[in-house]
Amino acid sequence: MNDAALAAAIAQEAGQLLLAIRAEGSERGRTLGDRGDREANRLILDRLHAQRPGDFVLSEESIDDPARCGSDRVWIVDPLDGTRDYADGLDDWAVHIGLAVGGRPVIGAVSVPAQGRLYSTAGIACRGIAGVQPRMVVSRTRAPAVAAAVAESLGATSVGRGSAGVKAMAVVDGEADIYLHDGGQYEWDNCAPAAVALAAGLHASRIDGSPLVYNCADPLLPDLLICRPELAATVLRAVAAYQAS
Repeated sequence: MNDAALAAAIAQEAGQLLLAIRAEGSERGRTLGDRGDREANRLILDRLHAQRPGDFVLSEESIDDPARCGSDRVWIVDPLDGTRDYADGLDDWAVHIGLAVGGRPVIGAVSVPAQGRLYSTAGIACRGIAGVQPRMVVSRTRAPAVAAAVAESLGATSVGRGSAGVKAMAVVDGEADIYLHDGGQYEWDNCAPAAVALAAGLHASRIDGSPLVYNCADPLLPDLLICRPELAATVLRAVAAYQAS
């Protein structure tokens, strides 16, 4: 099984496990979210260690091994992106399985189990076309200030979604044209989504236009732009103007 197929298979299996745990109905709220994080993480680590024993894994739910920084291949995973949505019975949560090679997000799978969707770097293309009025996907509850400012400057409409993976895949699906985020993300929040977006022909970078680099000693990677390539220069100019104001 190649890396892309492995990422997709593990993301799908972990997603089905999370659906089964929630369907039991024996836990609610934070207890449910904690169990989902824990059990999905165990499954993912078991599968990766069995199939790629020589690779390191950076997971939101595991103790970090600093030795990974000397490795060329590192799997970067979020067993349950959008834990609150999952625990609240909503559909906007995802499983991220990414692989960084030489610091670049080259392989990824994003499963959105409650919606029956699986996105992978294997043979994916973005859908739809950008309209006259661009659409920016944002958090339903806490959109960053830069996103609001850039949306206003571009005349963009807002599309509310849940987890980072779900928001990024909304651009892949053609439901939105821009996903702009600043503040609070880590490598596991965006490695797999960025890999899928790049494979689909979208633009993915930091909000200053610099490349996304993974497997850093500090896994904080707080800002991200995923958008249709024809909009990238316009969005980056708007971000720069906002930051300079």
